[in-house]
Amino acid sequence: MNKAYINWSSGKDAAMALYYARKNNELEVGKLVTSLSADVDRVTMHGVRRELLIEQAHCMGMDLQIIDLPANAGMETYNQVMSEATEQLKSEDYSHSIFGDIFLEDLRTYREEQLQKANIQAVFPLWKFNTKELLQQFIDLNFKAIVVCTNSKVLNDSFCGRLIDKEFVNDLPENVDPCGENGEFHTFVYDGPIFNKPAEFEVGEKVKRSYSSAEDEDNCHSDTEKPWDTEFCFCDLLPK
Repeated sequence: MNKAYINWSSGKDAAMALYYARKNNELEVGKLVTSLSADVDRVTMHGVRRELLIEQAHCMGMDLQIIDLPANAGMETYNQVMSEATEQLKSEDYSHSIFGDIFLEDLRTYREEQLQKANIQAVFPLWKFNTKELLQQFIDLNFKAIVVCTNSKVLNDSFCGRLIDKEFVNDLPENVDPCGENGEFHTFVYDGPIFNKPAEFEVGEKVKRSYSSAEDEDNCHSDTEKPWDTEFCFCDLLPK
């Protein structure tokens, strides 16, 4: 059986990708791999603390490899750090890399091209799933998750800190993807069929943060291309 690692965000899509990867029984998933921002020591974009990420992996009975990204790392630095990590994983006989992406074609192409350099095959168990049905499956399978980050331009801050349940699904605006595949929201999964026991935490404060767009730095945007959204609401989770 081929060895695989999963690119672990700590959220629901990664959890479902792991669930399906195990279900098809073709890959031996041996490790979670997660990148953290060195300046805040939290999961990139999700804002989950290192300690809680470690506790989550422990509750799943999974090995965890953390990749520390330098503060404000640009794409060149990011690619270099990830390339070094990928080469290390290849040396450990990992031949497949699992992602929770659903329909972002450009992102899939980027991941495949980067992994080809190390002769590692990218795997996308959730590719082209209907996101409304996928989120319903997540709930029906008794996964438990909490929203830890929302894009303030598309979701009211009141969604940040909410549990993923049927009421949450019903309250989502029509322009928001049910799985947040366009970055509308991010989650932390704390229980479900891939867990040996729930990951315990306390809900902390909600904070609003703004980030500088890379537009001025690399001047790569065309006249019609808009810079990425910069304002997010985070719900801090505190390990027990």
